[in-house]
Amino acid sequence: MPVLAFLRYVMAATCLGFAGLGGMPAFAQPVGIAESDVLVVNPERLFAETRLGKSMTAELQAERDRLITMNRTLESQLESEEKTLTELRAEISAEEFRDLADAFDAKVQQIRQDSERRARDLERNRSQAPITFLRVVEPVLADIMRDANAAVILDSRSVLLSAGVVDITSIAVARIDAEIGDELPGRPSSDGTDRANGSDDPAQPETEAPQ
Repeated sequence: MPVLAFLRYVMAATCLGFAGLGGMPAFAQPVGIAESDVLVVNPERLFAETRLGKSMTAELQAERDRLITMNRTLESQLESEEKTLTELRAEISAEEFRDLADAFDAKVQQIRQDSERRARDLERNRSQAPITFLRVVEPVLADIMRDANAAVILDSRSVLLSAGVVDITSIAVARIDAEIGDELPGRPSSDGTDRANGSDDPAQPETEAPQ
């Protein structure tokens, strides 16, 4: 019987990347309060400190935890089935055992493929989250830029030396919390209304997270 170490591998791979979940790619894009031609913002802080960023991180962590739990359950089940099959070997014909063993191996391979696919989906969601976050909060940042009569907003992490520039990160955190809250626009809020248009009809659900 094949060693079931692949599930442990998938769980280990699932854990990778989450330590740096708050890390975000550098962007220099229009965003936006004391007047200044140049504003700077720290995208990592926006994602880490806003209610929306924290909510997105919590969702990804919950997905990861569910996936790890499911993989552990599957591993335990397969180990039990493997043990049962081994015990049957002395009681059934070689042909019957071979058929059962082939079926078990096919099941293991299918579970392996499904587990690896879920791990890839989770990693893709983790990588996409900061990009989605910036896309959602961009209108808030653009309003701040207009309020400051600024010409450009830079990623503060890419600015080596500066003088006379205004860091709007804290202001942006407060505005994002006030204007967006902790849920992505278009998702149903806790009362079942669509946050994007205030409809009483729940929005179409997004692709379901791995169960």
